[in-house]
Amino acid sequence: MNLSSPKTAVVALGGNAISPMGETDSLPNQFRHTRESLVAVIHLIKSGYELAITHGNAPQVGNALLRTELTADTAPLLPLYICVADIQGGMGYMIEQCLQNVLKRSGIRKDVVTMITQVLIDENDPEVVNPTKYVGQRYDEDAARRLADRFGWQIRRTSAGDWRRVVPSPLPISIIESGSIKELTRAGKIVVAAGGGGIPVHPNEDGSLEGFDAVVDKDLASAILAHEIGATEFFILTDVDGVALNFGQRNEEWLSELTVNESRRFLEEGHFPPGSMGPKITAAINFLEKGGNSVLITSIRKIREALKGESGTVIRD
Repeated sequence: MNLSSPKTAVVALGGNAISPMGETDSLPNQFRHTRESLVAVIHLIKSGYELAITHGNAPQVGNALLRTELTADTAPLLPLYICVADIQGGMGYMIEQCLQNVLKRSGIRKDVVTMITQVLIDENDPEVVNPTKYVGQRYDEDAARRLADRFGWQIRRTSAGDWRRVVPSPLPISIIESGSIKELTRAGKIVVAAGGGGIPVHPNEDGSLEGFDAVVDKDLASAILAHEIGATEFFILTDVDGVALNFGQRNEEWLSELTVNESRRFLEEGHFPPGSMGPKITAAINFLEKGGNSVLITSIRKIREALKGESGTVIRD
């Protein structure tokens, strides 16, 4: 990748990078992992990029839902889209403050802005009729059915044998605030936006917007944001060092480069499952087909090596 001239890029941070599985999801731990993840962001800034930063929020929204369920007898039950908005604000504050502190220590003078972000969806998306996205806690069947009756949930048995709530995950159409985000990045501001894929909204008949109980895939929304703000590059920072065929198997094969056609073919062959690498590859294809230059998929800890072509996977048209 050519780093000689300033470019606008979108950096998508995985939610599990801030709340890793198997670890207590405390605020001190979240702040610690946020600081760790921002080392990669600082490297990109020093390399000449103007950035918009997106982030996942699945673990955090799951905990927010649990809190509102546990207090349902004493406080109003919050809808999912409000939980997404609340977590956007909280995580945005955390990323913003941590980044401000790291920038100051690095001697870099840049403003950081968090934008509470809405994403336009189609309320007639097939996902609305047949929701597939697991959210919240895991339960045995009896407990799940009691909660479903109480709160009006749809539930489904997982591959692990437990039961969870399922909600729609409609495709994102557009980022409502992308114009403002574009102006801010062009002015040299770092913008934290589209957290958790954005707050799902749909238009009413009069054109007004209304929240919708759903979650939007963070990487798919990030690809749309990247296109709408004129980003040339899209960085997907996750918990693996790159893209692999036959991941986790004896014949695992790590890929340093992919074309859009190869990415699409491998996706269709089932190498990239829907719950892990699939949305990232789909997001990369969508971004490149709309005019983006390149997509880099790598881990937070390998960003320096990946920018030098020593790690990660680069996808180009």
